[in-house]
Amino acid sequence: MTSNQRFQKWVLVVLICLCSEFGFAQRIANQWKAQVALGVNSPSQSGFVEGFEAKSVNFPTVNLGIQYMFKRQLGGKLDFGFNRFSSTDNSVEFKTNYSRINAQLVYDPTTSLSFLPVRLGVVAHAGPGYSIIKPLGEFRDNNLSFLNVMGGAEFHYGLSERASIYTDVSYIMGFAKDFDPEIEGFGAFNGNLLTITFGITFSLTGCEYCN
Repeated sequence: MTSNQRFQKWVLVVLICLCSEFGFAQRIANQWKAQVALGVNSPSQSGFVEGFEAKSVNFPTVNLGIQYMFKRQLGGKLDFGFNRFSSTDNSVEFKTNYSRINAQLVYDPTTSLSFLPVRLGVVAHAGPGYSIIKPLGEFRDNNLSFLNVMGGAEFHYGLSERASIYTDVSYIMGFAKDFDPEIEGFGAFNGNLLTITFGITFSLTGCEYCN
């Protein structure tokens, strides 16, 4: 192999690497994406009536979402979340399902954060939604629903142009009235919820805003 051929070979390798890295950097720009995540939740204790107390960390939390990017950094998503929490050893025994659906704005500043490693991305999201509380067992009649506002941040690691794994930390603020009479709160919940999930996001279309 001549020196000129070796030079051409290395130029080709460098170009392939640069194109690959650029693809990773643009992974969040896929126009339509789906998300699936699993994790834990922590309900605020102020959301329970006296005598009822949930564990500080509960499993599972399941999040499913569809996201659409209007342009490179701004988009929206519709997502559903299911959470379950249960009582501590010192509480009246209970289990509660907390479901929610939210419509959120999505902001992706990754391309502006030049200090981030190539495969890493950050996405912020926030928006209103609706929460549905369903106690199980003997307290199952104490169903409750109310409006909420959710906000959070996702931290992505690119696997390819079309997929990344991510961690999401979110806080869901509920707008529920107080329990009156208090018996309506047995096994129910009217407070805020912190969730931490780990999942995968993958493209449903091509990379619309990559260039």
